[in-house]
Amino acid sequence: MKWLKKFFEPKIFGVCTEIAEKFNLPISLVRMFFIYLSFVTFFSPVIFYLGVAFFLRFKELFITKRITVRDL
Repeated sequence: MKWLKKFFEPKIFGVCTEIAEKFNLPISLVRMFFIYLSFVTFFSPVIFYLGVAFFLRFKELFITKRITVRDL
């Protein structure tokens, strides 16, 4: 089952994982909340999800980690 998670997590942008880690919540709770909210509000959170996914990819591309002397 872990191989399935490792395969799909990078492909679905990891938005729920990022939100769960940011607020220190269980990942499954965030995912279930997103699914239920999507059904109740007729899939409008999908727009939010795609926006956050774009922001996360943008952040990874343009914000680089600083290299310190200890890293060399």
